[in-house]
Amino acid sequence: MKRTLPVEALQEVGTRLEQAHTAFERRYPGDSGERQPVHVVYGGAHLFRAGTIRKLGELALRSLDEFAPDFVAFAKALGLTGAESLPSALETITAIAQSIEADADAVRRENRNAWFAHTVYRRVREKLQREPVEDFRIDFEDGYGNRPDEEEDAHAIAAAGELAQAVNSGDLPPFIGIRLKPLTKELRARSIRTLDIFLTELAGKTRGELPKRFRVTLPKVTLPDEVAALADLCSRLEPALDLAPGALWLELMIETPQALFNERGEVNLLPLVSAARGRCLSVHFGPYDYTASRSIAASPHLLSHFASDFAREVMQVALARTGVGLADGPINIMPIAPHRATKDGTPLSARQVEENRAVVHHAWKLHFENARRSLSNGFYQGWDLHPAQLPSRYAAVFSFFLENIDTAAERMRNFIEKAAQATRVGQVFDDAAMAQGLLTYLLRAINCGAITADEVQALTTLSVAELRTGSFFKILEGRRK
Repeated sequence: MKRTLPVEALQEVGTRLEQAHTAFERRYPGDSGERQPVHVVYGGAHLFRAGTIRKLGELALRSLDEFAPDFVAFAKALGLTGAESLPSALETITAIAQSIEADADAVRRENRNAWFAHTVYRRVREKLQREPVEDFRIDFEDGYGNRPDEEEDAHAIAAAGELAQAVNSGDLPPFIGIRLKPLTKELRARSIRTLDIFLTELAGKTRGELPKRFRVTLPKVTLPDEVAALADLCSRLEPALDLAPGALWLELMIETPQALFNERGEVNLLPLVSAARGRCLSVHFGPYDYTASRSIAASPHLLSHFASDFAREVMQVALARTGVGLADGPINIMPIAPHRATKDGTPLSARQVEENRAVVHHAWKLHFENARRSLSNGFYQGWDLHPAQLPSRYAAVFSFFLENIDTAAERMRNFIEKAAQATRVGQVFDDAAMAQGLLTYLLRAINCGAITADEVQALTTLSVAELRTGSFFKILEGRRK
């Protein structure tokens, strides 16, 4: 066999490419496989208490009980597929629920819409009872406002004390953190002061043991210098407060055009993330401030405005495979009933009861549809601003994963069985990259509570240990041994 290039030349090219690929993999490591919360709930720092998370769950369940006491009412409020054809008589609902519990597979075959609506409702209720909030942010920005220094100092001390109490009592969500004011010229001194007071008080009460991956959220970021300054502050605070190195993680909020593009017209997102020096966990989109800074008139449709979609697209492309999570913004139409019973105990009229139901159902449906739209566009986390949004949040997430779980599981199972060749299920062709995507999809479904690991194992043959590797190639290697 004749060849032209000498071996030495090939070695030199290979060395250069190896160095380039190593650098590329450092910059784009891919999804870490760690759990990402499906939402973050914001609450004013002045209102935060050790029992806040538990209280939010109670309020969410109360809203669900009042305005959707059964799975048919909930399905119709949200507009789930086939909801209008579901029976409404209590006796029929009970019979369907009992048959689902007795023989889930048979009901799924005979009446998928009923099974689907019942499953979503049942898992939403279970989630609200077990883990009503996945991520919470003690807010010193928009949800708190500008107050006298003495007042904010006092609230920083009090909120830190309440968080320390929640740490000791175990009343914490899986993720928690604090949102500061922006590091603008006008507010940076106040922002840094609040961070210092809050962390000093918290570390003193917990002996340096912060909640795992405690997050510090920086809003209205425009310059990498702002992120670098906050990272420097964290690096100084950790040893001074006997915190573990790297205990303080950062989240950045994209709310200005300058956060997307710098003065040279270059995409600014990677420089912003890089300025955090490995501390940045996620980047959140703030649609209302962003559209306002674009001089777009306020309207109920700002979340789905083209300007917002453009910003999301830039965020996704710029941060793809960096391991940095993305979160979408909130909807500000709250599921709050307009009528309340009077203090003297006078009951609401039938018209008022119906108006309450209509208002809450309308807000639930808007929230549900926006959350589903975000999920379909690859934003697996969003914001919630009110406890009554929690039922529609989890319904959106669970329905998104459950309605495609059978197809995803079949594709994964077939790919595992025929890993050496391309696999075809229906009209979908898979390759190794697609299999990794399916694994990530299944892991997200498990992490949020849409489906259990045991159910995924039954559908795919993947064990819990295999799923938790987060790597399709590691699963194949393990099965070849």
